[in-house]
Amino acid sequence: MTFAEIENVFNRALRYSFTKMKFVFVLPVVLVCGLLIVFCRALAVNANSWLSLSLAFLPVFLCSGVLLSAGVILVRLYYHEVKGHKVDYKRLFSQSVQVLVGISYLTLPLMLSYLLLWTLMGVFYLMREIPTVGPVLATLFSFAPFLLVFGSIVLSVGCLVALFFVTPEVALKNGVSMKLAEDVYKRMKASVFSNLILFLIGTLPVALCVGVLIGSAVMTGANYLQGVDVLSVGLQWFFIMVPFCAILTPAILFFFNFATEGYALMHKKMKMEVDGEQPAGELEDAADLKESYS
Repeated sequence: MTFAEIENVFNRALRYSFTKMKFVFVLPVVLVCGLLIVFCRALAVNANSWLSLSLAFLPVFLCSGVLLSAGVILVRLYYHEVKGHKVDYKRLFSQSVQVLVGISYLTLPLMLSYLLLWTLMGVFYLMREIPTVGPVLATLFSFAPFLLVFGSIVLSVGCLVALFFVTPEVALKNGVSMKLAEDVYKRMKASVFSNLILFLIGTLPVALCVGVLIGSAVMTGANYLQGVDVLSVGLQWFFIMVPFCAILTPAILFFFNFATEGYALMHKKMKMEVDGEQPAGELEDAADLKESYS
């Protein structure tokens, strides 16, 4: 995998990130994710700190399940776009339903792990409220809440990693199988550095876009928005969320496009190591790609 190859796939992924049909498909999905975030943010307005912490992380896992399902469709659409195939959208959607249902459950272990961490965090909140000795115990065990929050952030990053590595693996192999974890592990083992570079490149546009948008939203909230009740806060952030999601959509399309390209690059790299041959420079067919949805 050379710099020229990465540059080529980056440019191609970016070029197909502004497709009108995919934008129309992804925008409602992103709006649903935005609605979940706004709902949780509104609930957290008058909530205690323990509940607010839960409502800060919970949307990440809910949105990951939604984006995993949408990502399967996007990966398959991108594959056919690059190959120049004529896509029957109705057939592609109908034959992807079973895969969409299966992949949406892949975030459940991460969500359950987070709920366990959140429950343990509640124990330390309760311990802090013990009369007389509570503040002392809270000071002595302050490292534990830190580790629990750290674990929650790691799980959130794990959702992003799953979106990048698992989605093309499922989409191009036409289903969730028992070998999924093994296949992803083989890809990671082939070259940790290459996979890390591809992941960072694919995530960078989303991270930059989200950073700018969140900064704009925070400044708007601090200098313009008014109201402290749940309804007013929810409505204000809802109307901000609509253009927020529209601007973010192309970056999400690029993320899944580049995830597909990264999968193909690593597949070619592993093939080259096995066969000792230099594959062609275009998007290669996945080894187990089924043609039932093409």
